[in-house]
Amino acid sequence: MSGPLSPPLRAALAAAAEDGIVFDLDGIAAQYDELVRELPGLDVRFAVKSCPLDEVLTRLADRGAGFDAASPGEIALALRTGVPVRRIHYGNTVKSDTDIAEAHRLGVPDFATDSVEDVAAIAAHAPGSRVFCRLATSGEGALWGLSRKFGCSGDDAVRVLEAARAAGLTPAGLSLHVGSQQMTTEAWRQAFDSLAEVLEALHRRGIVPDHVNLGGGLPALGYVDRRGRRLEPPLDKIFVVIREGIERLRDLSPAPLDLRMEPGRHLVADHGAIRAHVSRLTERRQPDGARERWLYLSCGKFNGLYEMDELRYRLVFPTHPGKEYVPAVVAGPTCDSDDAYPPDHPVRVPRAAASGDPVWVLSAGAYATSYMTQGFNGFRPLPYTWADGHGRS
Repeated sequence: MSGPLSPPLRAALAAAAEDGIVFDLDGIAAQYDELVRELPGLDVRFAVKSCPLDEVLTRLADRGAGFDAASPGEIALALRTGVPVRRIHYGNTVKSDTDIAEAHRLGVPDFATDSVEDVAAIAAHAPGSRVFCRLATSGEGALWGLSRKFGCSGDDAVRVLEAARAAGLTPAGLSLHVGSQQMTTEAWRQAFDSLAEVLEALHRRGIVPDHVNLGGGLPALGYVDRRGRRLEPPLDKIFVVIREGIERLRDLSPAPLDLRMEPGRHLVADHGAIRAHVSRLTERRQPDGARERWLYLSCGKFNGLYEMDELRYRLVFPTHPGKEYVPAVVAGPTCDSDDAYPPDHPVRVPRAAASGDPVWVLSAGAYATSYMTQGFNGFRPLPYTWADGHGRS
């Protein structure tokens, strides 16, 4: 859904009398089906963290998805869908001994790693497991680069998987992540170059991985940047690069090579929207003498719009169609100065906006529920519902 709201979402938002997040489950399922058509033969494992709701996970599992889990808690969520545990992997390179042991008890076969210290812990607390080593990337071209905290160099990856083999683990694969909301094809080309180089180095040492995990990074299509400019990732070209890269990796492997991917926001972002309301539109003079309008909404960084650090969520004011619009700084309801867009990039809002007017926040389906605080400043987490009207708090 790269353009207008889907009819089910629009109808649900129009019918909503209270604030909440609305998801279009059929839209999410259709997005999954489209990804599978674009990248046939790929093992799609949904990133649980992007939308950890039972109904979303179950709908995707019913379509054939597996899951990328980052903790034992997410593993348990994934298992509730009925998906076979072999279709779940522990994708977080950061994990305690206790977390490793619990994931092993739950039956998860595959663990991400990026250090020999982590390998030793997996060998001790999940003996006989399979590990895949995450390569570091620069994150260039992505809204969120995800660099430095995760992943290692190619040389280190070889050393890590050799250590895994020596410790009685199966050195099963490689992984990487090009950065969340990756906007370029070049990042994917560089990723496949890195994977090919490390695979060949591993082959020379007698290690033949059986899979490569391409991670996340596939973009959503409904975003605008902080300046209000529409983000237009070259998705079709990205798919071409990925298909070519997959073929390249399979050609150089001496054994069958499976390919996995961990999409999150690509599947859910554009199929969720928030029904919020106006708290107040104000106008006041700043210390430099300039007059400035501020539009305060009932939701913000701490209850639904966490990613306002890099995004400007598109707003619809359904009771003010075609009315006069004026520039204003948009902010959330909390008593926290970080709960606002940058003042140097105002948003066009209705001049007549009044307290209580409904506001629709578009492309808010990714990370809205998982990043929401449990009641910062007394603002409760938003309930969620489905476009078919079955609600859930």
